[in-house]
Amino acid sequence: MAPPSSLGAVSAPGVIRGLGPGGRPGLVDYRLARRNLIDGFRKGRVARNDVCDAHPELIRAATNIGDPIDGEPCPICEEVDLVHVRYVFGPRLPKHGRCVADQAEMAKLAARAGDVTCYVVEVCRSCHWNHLARSHELTSVASKPTRRRR
Repeated sequence: MAPPSSLGAVSAPGVIRGLGPGGRPGLVDYRLARRNLIDGFRKGRVARNDVCDAHPELIRAATNIGDPIDGEPCPICEEVDLVHVRYVFGPRLPKHGRCVADQAEMAKLAARAGDVTCYVVEVCRSCHWNHLARSHELTSVASKPTRRRR
């Protein structure tokens, strides 16, 4: 008996790696993990110091170059002090990644040869809550393999 066609699409290797239609890189969203962690905190299963544990460098980046999330309160302390901080990793970048300040810098990195992955972290500057919000690949035309002529 053949599996239903909807299951075949979900179990394809590209889907697991976050590839969208046509094999293009997709977006991986971590909202379910975020909701599970917040629910655990609110029910007393997770301590506050386990969810409000941002590294000092992450707090520094959030304070200086974080993009404010308009009107959304922190799920832990309920202050309206949430920001997104973007880090990129890829070829010819530092091992610890690079914190991206603006869209112009992001576009410059996307134009590079090779695949660059962007991670967006949600950070509260008040209580130091942090959680990976999403990740996606930045690819360019230059990163696609070309055939060499002999």
